[in-house]
Amino acid sequence: MDRGISLDDDMSVHLQINELRKLSETCGSNTIFEPQSSCECNAESVPSAPVLRAPEKKLTLFALRLSIFEKSATGLGTLGFIWATVVLLGGFAITLDKTDFWFITIILLIEGTRIFSRSHELEWQHQATWSITDAGISSFRALRSSSHILIKAVKQTFNPLSLIRKPSHNTREVTQVDHLHVGRWNHSRTPTRTWISSDVPLLPYGKWVFLSRNISKVLYWLQLLSATACVVLSSTRLVNHNYGEVQKGDSDKRNRQSALNIFYALALAEALLFLMEKAYWEWKVIYCKLLEEVNKECELGPSGMVSIKRFFYDAYSRCVNGSIFDGLKMDMVTFAIDLLASSSPDEQLIGARILRQFAISARYSDDTLQKIGVNLSVVERLVEMLNWKDPQEEEIRRSAAEILSKLAGKRQNCLRVAGIPGAMESISSLLQTNRSSGDGADEIGEKNLILDHANYSFWTFNHLGLLILKKLACDHDNCGKIGNTRGLLPKIIDFTHAGEKLLRDKNVAPSQVLTVKRSLQLVQLLASTTGATGKHLRKEISEVVFTISNIRDILRHGEKRPTLQKLSIEILTNLALEEEARERIGGTGGVLKELFTIFLNQGMPEHQNQVRRSAGEALAMLALESRANCHRILRLQVLERLIAALEFPMLRVTAARILRNLCTYRGSDCFYLLQGVIAAAPTVLKAIMSEENKLQEVMVGLAAQVFKHMTSNESSIMFERAGIKEEELAKALVQILEKYRHPSAKVPRIRRFTIELAIWMMHDNVKNVYIFKDLGMEKELEGVLETTAELESFNIFSGSVGLSRHNTTIHSLVETALNLLKDQ
Repeated sequence: MDRGISLDDDMSVHLQINELRKLSETCGSNTIFEPQSSCECNAESVPSAPVLRAPEKKLTLFALRLSIFEKSATGLGTLGFIWATVVLLGGFAITLDKTDFWFITIILLIEGTRIFSRSHELEWQHQATWSITDAGISSFRALRSSSHILIKAVKQTFNPLSLIRKPSHNTREVTQVDHLHVGRWNHSRTPTRTWISSDVPLLPYGKWVFLSRNISKVLYWLQLLSATACVVLSSTRLVNHNYGEVQKGDSDKRNRQSALNIFYALALAEALLFLMEKAYWEWKVIYCKLLEEVNKECELGPSGMVSIKRFFYDAYSRCVNGSIFDGLKMDMVTFAIDLLASSSPDEQLIGARILRQFAISARYSDDTLQKIGVNLSVVERLVEMLNWKDPQEEEIRRSAAEILSKLAGKRQNCLRVAGIPGAMESISSLLQTNRSSGDGADEIGEKNLILDHANYSFWTFNHLGLLILKKLACDHDNCGKIGNTRGLLPKIIDFTHAGEKLLRDKNVAPSQVLTVKRSLQLVQLLASTTGATGKHLRKEISEVVFTISNIRDILRHGEKRPTLQKLSIEILTNLALEEEARERIGGTGGVLKELFTIFLNQGMPEHQNQVRRSAGEALAMLALESRANCHRILRLQVLERLIAALEFPMLRVTAARILRNLCTYRGSDCFYLLQGVIAAAPTVLKAIMSEENKLQEVMVGLAAQVFKHMTSNESSIMFERAGIKEEELAKALVQILEKYRHPSAKVPRIRRFTIELAIWMMHDNVKNVYIFKDLGMEKELEGVLETTAELESFNIFSGSVGLSRHNTTIHSLVETALNLLKDQ
């Protein structure tokens, strides 16, 4: 299964989002009603898997040892050739026996043939690996039964005709890609106007024999035959030792005999070294299966044998042609990076496959992503590949997208990716929807090229595009770039569309749900951005005509998809930070009703309680400073159910916020519609006396507004129903001010609400003024004057930035309360 686009990989992606949420919880409150300290989303905080030894070191070491054999044999062969031509044929040509003369000539011809074939065999073998379909035919294993099996398996793996998947009637349904990209649309792009080196017919006749990819087989057996012949001939002469009789005083014949012994010994040693090299190769490759072992450790799968063989031949070529230690400097990542920059499509594909597999591997990802991230040209190359829309380049494009999706998970790499000119436009090109109209004839035509290709898995690229953007959006600056990229936000929002069937049907393709979820997560991240960037993004998102209606559909039909509902509600909550968006949401038919349906639905399973709380926060935000929305809410006739929700621990805080905002921003024309709110007074008073922290804060704030709807007699009745005396409430308020001598980020409004309630009590009953005096309220109020902060001046917060400033400053409230105390 393809971890780059599967649901399992999405869980790893959510680690980054979950880390963000955990950080926000540890750094401060997780709602917009309290300020949050700045916390960075950093995926590197997650412990990484231990790094294992690079498996390709086995190949470079093997190449080194082979090159030692090769260079030693070549050296002895060269020395033997010089010895024969200079000493024997040059000094003893006339006196040489006829047999030795022809033995020497034949051996030299054989050695010349072997050296020639050896020097060119590596080149032909290297050429063979340039073609994906015929790569990796081993020069040392050709024409053996084991080689035939391997070659047949490789060809079947990469046969384009066997890999074309059948066209799907439903192009929106995404099939999960096999982990190794086998069994999918797997065409390797081949130049249509140039020859593939392995397919060049050298002569018009004898096609099989003279086909370039078979030359290495011929050269292999030519080397073995020549080496064997050299061993036989040299051994025969050394064993027979028949160089003619040597007479006393015939020093020339003695020298000739010694020279011949040296020559035959050199020829024999050179041939034996070469055969030892072949034997060592056969032992390591056939019996020890070194290449297969390295391929397995690299987790490259069946198709990885092409890459492994190409890597080995490159390392071996460097050891043979240069220093024997040159090959030791190679590793798979840098090898793949070099191939990625190639102009050959086959080499690009090999490089992309290696980097993709190493990037998603738990064992190799950290090292791989570090090497890619520090190489800006590689990152630029990967970004460029996102624009390759030719169906034959699909796998390269997909691999580049998967690598970038992993790369974006590291903060420093995330900034590098987004910093490349045109990166956002390239990522945007991955997103293709059926509802997008495009930005011109060129884009429409380009999209048709993809959609008209039945086998092009464009929904896979949609997933990867959303995944990359979601990781990039963890950085504040990147959110701004996403918002400023032309046409990108409408594309993202288009993916939030979910029909009733998708939301209600449990048998729907998981990939379709994943698409909606990723797009919602991305929009939620963008909408929660702080500062001027966030304000601009929220405006842009809310102005897209499909945003709110898509969310409404999810709220209406998504009871079986609580995760989607929660994300949708969080988007609404963040958008409601802006006044214009707040009115747009409230004015979209059914949104408020669906939110109340979720919030007040007591039949929801317990594990969906967080969805209910989120719906309550969204409603509280929509009622904030919006007379129109307050009126819309009151027309839904949910007041009694909101008051009843104050009794449920899970809903108390959000229900109290909604009621307070309704009382505060209702407008004069809705005063009588809120008369029923006085029924909440006993519950509110009890909570003030018994609770603390956030719940106590919202209940004090609600009480200050609820009592404004009562006469003195009605308030007295409510105190009696609650079983609480006004003196006890006054004492509790003074204790709150004593407890919070300085503003608290967890309850930033508690001192303000406390003073507001105290002012009402002193206005309602003169006796309460004396009670507060006796309790030391005046001293506490003077202490508040000395410790006021901007923290207490706002209703809501975007990060650490305050929004929706209170109309009355806390200084004014304190002065009003002090004046009431001094007047009596």
